[in-house]
Amino acid sequence: MLVGEGSAIHTRILRLALAVEESRAYWEHVDVTVPPSERAKIAFEQRWFGAKSLGRVRYVLASFVPRYDVFPSALRVLQSWSSMDLASRQAVCHWHLQLSDPIYRRFTSECLVQRRAAREPKVDRNAVLRWVKSEYPNRWSEATCVQFASKLLSAALEAGLVSRRDPRTLSFPPIPNLTLAYLLYLLREVKFEGSLTSNPYLVSVGIDADTLAQRARTLPGVKLRRMMGLVEFDWAYPDLAAWAAGEIS
Repeated sequence: MLVGEGSAIHTRILRLALAVEESRAYWEHVDVTVPPSERAKIAFEQRWFGAKSLGRVRYVLASFVPRYDVFPSALRVLQSWSSMDLASRQAVCHWHLQLSDPIYRRFTSECLVQRRAAREPKVDRNAVLRWVKSEYPNRWSEATCVQFASKLLSAALEAGLVSRRDPRTLSFPPIPNLTLAYLLYLLREVKFEGSLTSNPYLVSVGIDADTLAQRARTLPGVKLRRMMGLVEFDWAYPDLAAWAAGEIS
């Protein structure tokens, strides 16, 4: 049975945004045979995340379970992908946060996409605050909505989607071919809204069906063919684990 993308609204992003460096440390150190309830002491004593307090370590680990542990095949791949460059880490962390957080997923695939279509493709915290209050009316206090706006922008900044200061210019981060192939193989094992050629994960980084078709000519382990409006994927490997074994050195 396929694991589904997260659909329950939650507030975890208010205390942990994209966490690129923390994610890398988690992939490098986590032992999946150790129950999540027992990992905090180990991570704290071994300083996986530097000088963070035990309470903070517990929160980071708890937040990573829905981002990574619920996709065990993907986590094993990330543990073995020691050669991953920064652009790939940013993209992978962005997609896994999208998978686990429906608010961030909508923000990056709807709100920012709409802002890109405006006459001046920029965004600021007030615009994001209006979006949060409009899409989730009367759900949180004003202060919490302001915090959401700030943290959503912080995560988008880490992902390379926006610039640092308001008004923020919008950009698309570079997505290496190996990393794009990782996403496609991952999505084969996930129940999500959309299709493999049109979904929030691709849209958020500026990849539409035409762009994907062009990129697919050089993707490792996957090819795409389009005939008379039909799309067909040719997969060189049966699943994500086999793809990683064949393509990631």
